[in-house]
Amino acid sequence: MINGKPLGSGKGQRLGQFIWQVADLLRGDYKPADYGTVILPFTVLRRLDCILEKTKPEVLKAAAKIRDLDNLRADDELKLQRASQYKFFNTSKFDFAKLVNDAPGIRGNLENYISGFSANVRDIFERYKFDEQIDTLNEKDLLYQIVLKFGTRDIDLHPTAVDNHDMGTAFEYLIRKFNELSNETAGDHYTPRDAIHLLIDVLLAGDSDLLTNPRPLRTVYDPAAGTGGMLSIAEDRIKEYNKSAKVTAYAQELNDESYAICKADMLFKGQDITNVVQGNTLSDDKFANKHFDLMACNPPYGVDWKKVRKQVEEEHVRRGFKGRFGPGLPRVSDGQMLFLLHLVSKMRALVNGGHGSRIGIVMNGSPLFTGGAGSGESEIRRYLLENDYVDAIIALPTDIFYNTGIPTYIWILSNNKASKRRGRTQLIDGSAYYQSLRRNLGNKRRELNDKDIRAILELYEAFEVGEHCKILQNQELGYTEVTIERPLRLNFRTSPERVTLLDHEKTLLKGNVNLTTLKDAVREIPATKIFNDRKLFLNALDAALRKHQVQLKPAQYKALWLCLSERDDEAVICTDRKGSLEPDPDLRDTEQVPLGENIDAYFAREVQPFAPDAWMDRTKDRVGYEIPFTRYFYKFVAPPPIEEIESNLRSLVSDVIESLNGLTT
Repeated sequence: MINGKPLGSGKGQRLGQFIWQVADLLRGDYKPADYGTVILPFTVLRRLDCILEKTKPEVLKAAAKIRDLDNLRADDELKLQRASQYKFFNTSKFDFAKLVNDAPGIRGNLENYISGFSANVRDIFERYKFDEQIDTLNEKDLLYQIVLKFGTRDIDLHPTAVDNHDMGTAFEYLIRKFNELSNETAGDHYTPRDAIHLLIDVLLAGDSDLLTNPRPLRTVYDPAAGTGGMLSIAEDRIKEYNKSAKVTAYAQELNDESYAICKADMLFKGQDITNVVQGNTLSDDKFANKHFDLMACNPPYGVDWKKVRKQVEEEHVRRGFKGRFGPGLPRVSDGQMLFLLHLVSKMRALVNGGHGSRIGIVMNGSPLFTGGAGSGESEIRRYLLENDYVDAIIALPTDIFYNTGIPTYIWILSNNKASKRRGRTQLIDGSAYYQSLRRNLGNKRRELNDKDIRAILELYEAFEVGEHCKILQNQELGYTEVTIERPLRLNFRTSPERVTLLDHEKTLLKGNVNLTTLKDAVREIPATKIFNDRKLFLNALDAALRKHQVQLKPAQYKALWLCLSERDDEAVICTDRKGSLEPDPDLRDTEQVPLGENIDAYFAREVQPFAPDAWMDRTKDRVGYEIPFTRYFYKFVAPPPIEEIESNLRSLVSDVIESLNGLTT
């Protein structure tokens, strides 16, 4: 309720708007970007106060029988939970009603009230650094005014007046307002709701059991939960699909403040907040050996994982495919594919009629193509595609995130695809489905409205090739990287220019070689003579070195004749001691042969006509995978006729000359 009146339809949104008016008290003393550091924790505090109001007398009775409230035993904590009828409680004599009746003692009383909460709730306020806000508000003579504003019936957050759904909606509104005002870093912990709605809708579109099961149970997990938007929207959408569904949310978040917001939001949703944990998912998985039905995540992209490199690499080596990172490790500069592997490791096995798991993850373009065959990124893609986990990849419009305008993609993964999708990957170009915002929010200039989300969802469900949808066999995204060699052809000469190179050859300078003697030996070979055959030249060189008693190590000897050589297409091909052709490393190249294609036939068609002396070194073959998304949706636009281009240039030149003439007159 607001001012004692029912909120009516859309009440969660209206409640959030009303609570945000508290910002009027902060204006001038706080920067707008900092309003949320006061409003959000006070909203949490008021909601908790209202929830616990009915059972507060019973909790105080139970608390009076406990000897040491500061060091609760497990059985004492259980007694207090039973008294409060929740998994949290407050043993302080204060509540908002008592706080507003003692203005002079507001600071001490408020601190006593917060310290009376159970540890799982105190943790929220500690992460908010709420004690610092109390000090600041007290110094600015605002503390009592804020408590009074939240403590009156103007903001009635009792469960009988505002249910968990509407409270969650109001809290989401406040989070969004907070992030809009601090949009320079909003994307670090806040994913736009329109992008989340699309991800969740596509994720649920493949969950047929959700509609047919009379009481489906779903676990939802986010390992980089931020403020909890993915989980909150997932729960709402699941219950829209099936009101009887029971949803249990799990979250892990690194950032303290985001974790506190997420924990509070899950509390308002009626979730078990012991399932919301703080820590680095990559180095300290708080849900090890646990698996989930649905997973959604927007991990940080373009952020390195140096801080956890030791732990990640140890798990990769020690546990291999029994751990999370067996398929491979991406480059240290970008850790988003580690989150992808982490989620895959949390999939439910398809046993005893289980429905498996589905994953939705937002990433930038890098995981699609970064890294050649054999790289960590390519091996991860190989693992996902060869195990048929990748269901669909959706290109989002640019400029829909708050802190970046770069292209982003939603990956949908499943270990229980529909039969028509098995062995295939669907690519959807959703980049044209958006509406422009009236006012930019940081880098966010566009949004997906309901119509756009519905259109993309229809493309996914139709599973038909078209202008905005491509369907590929998984094998089409793989290739064999074949090494192409060309023969080494050199001529040799002891000209002064080449001999001078010996002075700068590091391999010779490092050894105990007398360069003067070496040069004298080399000059035994006439400088005017050009050798087109390496064997003949080396025979002459060996004789000269023996004459001057110069002994060289193999590496020094090779460095010597390389200094005196030059590539020559007319020279005799160099061979090794076994008579095999010696490849020229500078002419070495690779070809990507699509999987399933005959490599010999490809070589005969694509290489030999242009390089008749080339051959393949099949000992170096490597299988790679990439997803060249834009290539499949590329549209050729013919340039204008040359006459039109010339006409435009003449017009531009004429305009420039006219402007210059105007400056000189």
